[in-house]
Amino acid sequence: MKYNLLFIFLFFIGLQSFSQIVINELDCDNPGIDDKEFLELKSDDANFDLDGYVVVFFNGSNSGGNTSYFTVNLNGYTTDDNGLLLIGSDTVTPFPQLLIPANVIQNGADAVAIYQGSDSDFPDRTLATITNLVDVLVYGTSDPDAVGLLTIFSAHPNFTDIQQINEGPGNNTNSIQLNNDGTYTATTPTPRVLNDGSGIIYNSIAISTDAEQYNEGDIMNITFTSQTNVDADVTFSFSLNNEGFTAADYSGNTTVTILNGENTVSTAITIIDDTEDEGDEEPIIKFQNLPYPYIPFNNFIKLRAIDDDFTVADFGTPLNSTYGIVASTQANGYYDSLDGLADVNLKQAIQDIIANPDEVRAQTYADVIDILKEADQNPERSNEVWLVYLEKGRAKLDYQLSSVSTGKWNREHTFPRSRAGYYSIADDEIADGKDIFWATNADSLRHGNSDAHALRAADGPENSSRGNQFYGEYNGPAGTVGGFKGDVARGVFYLAVRYNGLDLVDGFPDGNTGQFGDLQTLLEWHRNDPPDDFEMNRNNVIYTWQNNRNPFIDQPEMVEYIWGNNIGNNWNQSLSIPENTLDAVLVYPNPTNGRVFIKGLNSNAKATVYSLEGRALFTETLHNPYLDLNLSSGMYLLQITSGEGTTIKKIVVR
Repeated sequence: MKYNLLFIFLFFIGLQSFSQIVINELDCDNPGIDDKEFLELKSDDANFDLDGYVVVFFNGSNSGGNTSYFTVNLNGYTTDDNGLLLIGSDTVTPFPQLLIPANVIQNGADAVAIYQGSDSDFPDRTLATITNLVDVLVYGTSDPDAVGLLTIFSAHPNFTDIQQINEGPGNNTNSIQLNNDGTYTATTPTPRVLNDGSGIIYNSIAISTDAEQYNEGDIMNITFTSQTNVDADVTFSFSLNNEGFTAADYSGNTTVTILNGENTVSTAITIIDDTEDEGDEEPIIKFQNLPYPYIPFNNFIKLRAIDDDFTVADFGTPLNSTYGIVASTQANGYYDSLDGLADVNLKQAIQDIIANPDEVRAQTYADVIDILKEADQNPERSNEVWLVYLEKGRAKLDYQLSSVSTGKWNREHTFPRSRAGYYSIADDEIADGKDIFWATNADSLRHGNSDAHALRAADGPENSSRGNQFYGEYNGPAGTVGGFKGDVARGVFYLAVRYNGLDLVDGFPDGNTGQFGDLQTLLEWHRNDPPDDFEMNRNNVIYTWQNNRNPFIDQPEMVEYIWGNNIGNNWNQSLSIPENTLDAVLVYPNPTNGRVFIKGLNSNAKATVYSLEGRALFTETLHNPYLDLNLSSGMYLLQITSGEGTTIKKIVVR
């Protein structure tokens, strides 16, 4: 009998300890991009130590299988004087005590639970359990019930009557709130305030600035505003430091006081105009020591400091191409094994070089971001990348980190993933640098996912517009020149040789993984847009990461021996390029309706147009990158002369 009484007593004490912390409020869905979702916990006692507790989110969908998808370890955190702990992203107001990424909480039908334990007890896709369960909320946004989760959690004696609580329809403005009687209400969110309106009402202080972007030498005006007037002087400090942006980059007072009876104070910070090329930086305004009972309304305000000391390369962009300035950094004899070969033997010998398992390295998909910042750097502005389809620069700092792609850049697969069959794994999310890599070979098709030779910096929305279309279906944004076309074609040619299982075909193959088209379009793009200095520099940069090169940039004529007009002929690499030719000059569009653009000249040149019979029709000195042909329909010869070099192009006028 004594043992039974002891067991009952200990069980009762256990239930009491479980009841010390509950899920007080959940906002799982917001209008727009869901960046203001939050979870709020409540303890019976104020300033409750949360060591030994963990929050786990479970996916109740068929694909989720009632397993965990996100955990939050609560070690090191305590609830506030109201017994509350707010968990959310840095876009939630008032500012959360515990930060998590934005848009990570799923809408439902799902569940969130508190356990005694740690995040290591719940690796991704751990089946929901009642072991060490403290509290649970099964929720949704007017979804069918998560029957599997309800069945699992109802086996716990404290949750036998558990029901799914709906926040409202999709994009609602509600949160789910716990009432004092244990029921729930979906109503206007009340983060960091007790749901019944009682308790301490904190005076929150908001940060605002007069701009979001500043140049070196500009003055940044920062204002702090409390929700209500303060009843005594309130002094606090803030910081702007973030990564490379330090106290050496700004001057001004970072300790301020809101005077008694007022609710605002401002300070002026000067961005120091130095002479160092540090790249654009992002100062972050952070509260340092807000005194009780003041809390941040917002925090971690990210700004942009534009560095005016960027460098300009000695070669041009793909819109203003130069040739011969950037030399290949290939090792001596890199392509010597290809001489005298043809057809499949030539293709195999190329693969033996660019997929050599003793030399070639595969980097992670996260590493590609750093590779592209270097390889696709805008020659006209070193703090930008060059966008492949939009054909303009964009700040390196504007890499897409959320579902919002407008004004951002991301990684574009020239041979789309869904067409090729390569994919990411968990380790792909780790940027671990040049010296940590995977061994790879021609059969390592998965590594095509992070092969920088076929990945480009691209505008986010334009990348989405391209989707997985074949080239020829997709021809770039309207109004752009198309200086990217040869570049992306050579990236696709490279992949088709580098990895077994990939092939280039005529037309637009339907649903055949590993096949990509249109081959004839790619050949035309390659021929009309020869490799320039930008592309050669790109090849050199990627070589330092992957220990392989794109041979169709170094030896562009080789494309014809694999897919084009020289199939069946033996390949022999050129030992030199005659100085009296201008073969790299591009004239487009061809055919033309009258105006042709001339790309690849470094100085003024002379253009002479001849009839096919050899009669000179007119001569013009080229001061612009184009020539207007006021000619009737037909075929003509265009001779371009620059210095001692000359080239002749056939031109069709429609």
